[in-house]
This record gives sequence, structure tokens and C-alpha cells, in this order.
Amino acid sequence: MIKEDLHEKHRIHRNVLYSLVIILLITQISSFVIIGLQVSKVNTVLETTKNDLSKKIDSSLDEYNLQNQEKFNQITETLSSQKNSFDYFQKEVDLLKSTNGDFSGIIEDSVLSVVSVTTDRAAGSGFIISKSGFVVTNEHVINNAGKIRVMTFDREVYNAELIGYDKLRDVALLKMNGNFNYLELADSDELQIGRKVIALGNPLGLSFSATEGIISGLKRIGPNNLNEYIQTDVSLNPGNSGGPLIDTSGRVVGINNFKIGGTEGLGFALESNAVKVSINKIANQTIIG
Repeated sequence: MIKEDLHEKHRIHRNVLYSLVIILLITQISSFVIIGLQVSKVNTVLETTKNDLSKKIDSSLDEYNLQNQEKFNQITETLSSQKNSFDYFQKEVDLLKSTNGDFSGIIEDSVLSVVSVTTDRAAGSGFIISKSGFVVTNEHVINNAGKIRVMTFDREVYNAELIGYDKLRDVALLKMNGNFNYLELADSDELQIGRKVIALGNPLGLSFSATEGIISGLKRIGPNNLNEYIQTDVSLNPGNSGGPLIDTSGRVVGINNFKIGGTEGLGFALESNAVKVSINKIANQTIIG
């Protein structure tokens, strides 16, 4: 009887113990599930917060960049305007100096676009008429040349391609590769006798020289029987051929072409309007408007 009571007590204890273990396991599992759900919920909240924060940061950065870009554009426009004002002011200063007989500013700018043209047969002058490197000179400078080289004011030497020539007007068009300073052509129909002009070129190998004079006559007849020449008292020498004759604003009014031998102060330049016609015809396109 006593043994049966002991067995019964042991059985009850085991059942209680098993129940406690089961309850403990259920409690642990429930805790893990609850904790897992809470962690998942926290992760979801954190991810949502992260996305919202990222969007806010991106939006703030976009707005900041937009504001900075607008400020940068304003600064660029201001600097551009100031540069244009400075360039205009500099031109006005040069013109003012030229009216007082000081052509240094005009010559300093214009000579940057003057070139020396040399071949295996002759040498002369020329000038650049476009940013892309078109060069004008006299046809007789490059006549029958095997190779043509052009030296710019900064002493850089380029091999030049002969685009074509107008033998009647003694004009040749060359091309060198690169970006360059260039001279604009004036309207020669607006020229007046007595106006000051400057010849730029390379007389007798003296590179990038300048001589001053006045217009002595207009619409003179040249060796080609065309009345397209400007008569000047500017001193011209061998090597000046093909160089520009400029006015006091730095625009080209003609190409220095020839002088009357044995005389002083009788130089002739092909007027700029005739140059425009000749060059555009040679190139078969409008290079000079």
C-alpha cells in the first residue's frame, strides 16, 4: 500500500514537472514570437523613417543645388556682363587714343591677327579673317609655291592649305587648322580721303611692323583695269604685300598690294569690299558677310 502511494506521488510529481516544462516552453515560444513581431515592427518603423529621412534629404539637396545653380548663373551673367563692359570700354579707350594720334592700342590688338607667309619661292604678309583659320594674302606671294607656311604673331608656324586664288585681283585664300584671333573687314564704300590708315605686315623680313599714313585717293584703277584700289601715302616695302590696311578702329579697309616704283608715298591696296567678293567666290561660300 505504501509502495502504491509512493508511485502515485511520483507520477503526480512527474506530471506536474512535465506540465511546468510545457508551460515554460509555451511561454518561451510565445515570448520569442512576441519579440520577433516587435522587432519586425521596429524594423518596419526604422525603414519607413529611413526612407522618409532619405527623401527629405534628397529634396533638401535638390532645393539647395537649385538655389546654388541659380546663384551660379547669376554670377556667370554678371561676370559676362562685366567682361563685355570691359571689352567695350577698352575699345572706346583705343578709339579715344587713336583720335589723339596714338594707335598703340589698335595696333597691339590688330597685329595678333597678322601673319607672315613664306614659300619656297617668295615671302609676304597676310591676315586671319576667321576664327577657324582662313588667311588672306596676295596671289603673287604664293604663286607656283610647292609648300606654304604661315607664322603667327606668337611665332607658331603652321602648314597652310591653298584653298584657291583670284589671279585678276591678286588675292589668295589659305587655311590653317586651329582657333585664332581674326580681323573684321570694313565697308570700303564708307571711306573718305584724308582718313588715317595703318599698314601691318612684314616688310623686308621685319616681322609685324606698322606704318601710318592717310588715304590719298579712292577707286583708283589698278594693273587689272579695275577701279577697286585705295591710294595711300603709307610706306610700303617688299614683304608688305598681302598684309592688311586697317582704319583707326582696327578694321581692314584693304589688302596692301603694290606701290609705284621709284616714288615715295604712292601705295595701293585692294579695297575691302572687293576682297569680300573675291574671297567668297574663291571659297564658294560666305566666309565674310
